[in-house]
Amino acid sequence: MLSASARLLRLLSLLAARPSWTCAELADRMGVTDRTVRRDIARLRELGYTVDSEAGPWGGYRLRPGARVPPLILDDEEALAVAVGLRGAALDGALGGDQAALSALLKLRQVLPPRIAERLGEWDDALVRLPWPEEPQLRPGMLLELAAACRRGERARLSYRDGQGRHTVRDVDPYRLVHTGRRWYFVARDTARGWRTFRADRVERLQPTGHPVEITDPPDPAQLVSRNTANGLYPLSATVRLPLPMAEALRVVPATVGTHRPDGPDATIVDIGGPDPDGLARYLLGLATPLRVLAPDSVRQALVRRTRALLAAHTDDDGPPP
Repeated sequence: MLSASARLLRLLSLLAARPSWTCAELADRMGVTDRTVRRDIARLRELGYTVDSEAGPWGGYRLRPGARVPPLILDDEEALAVAVGLRGAALDGALGGDQAALSALLKLRQVLPPRIAERLGEWDDALVRLPWPEEPQLRPGMLLELAAACRRGERARLSYRDGQGRHTVRDVDPYRLVHTGRRWYFVARDTARGWRTFRADRVERLQPTGHPVEITDPPDPAQLVSRNTANGLYPLSATVRLPLPMAEALRVVPATVGTHRPDGPDATIVDIGGPDPDGLARYLLGLATPLRVLAPDSVRQALVRRTRALLAAHTDDDGPPP
């Protein structure tokens, strides 16, 4: 005879297996009386599961989504499938820039039985991701380590390798992870240099120090990453005005390329970094959209020169094209 708790788990598993069950069918499958089934259904409802019932010979019980998320019952294969799915969503950015997949994966891993955790570890060891051209691969476990550091609220010692291959060790207060579509960035407060963004694929190690920290008045992590990636690596920055609302301007110039701010409801100011005036002019022409260069004058002049050269190349001897 099953215990009451085991019987509830068995009943819940049956209800989730198909759309509807009659009371007699459930009683037969579980080896109990109809009265016990009705009592267990009432108990599931108390626990937060929404179980509908319909009277009559063709009626029965049906499990449907409720107003809140009750505890889930997963077997080994289901738990492993959910963990792998969440890992893939976190790595590929399938859920966008939020932290839902990483947060859910952290919670799940904390309650996984050792046998399932070992299988997930085997999957990590066997995983090979095809990176973007010339893009370094991000170790799967590193995202979880960084996400856990952001949740813990304590200072950590960061071992980091920059773009020139230089290794540094610094104390940081972890805050957020930001995904840009191609890369993950770790946003943290460097105790010596202030707020910084670190490419997650360049983090070599993150060691908790046990020193609790409270972060007050943090920056917007998405804007910080956008500003640093768009302009931080370039010697020159141009400010342009697009006659487009913010949402449309972001489609023309991605947040990883420029830093955006609204200029009224129908226009957007964008700061874009580049190697030199001519390089910026080439990029702006490639946008194929009306725009006005507000600064600097060197980029404005380069854009005019390129536009005149393009017009001259498409002008016949008899005059400009119609």
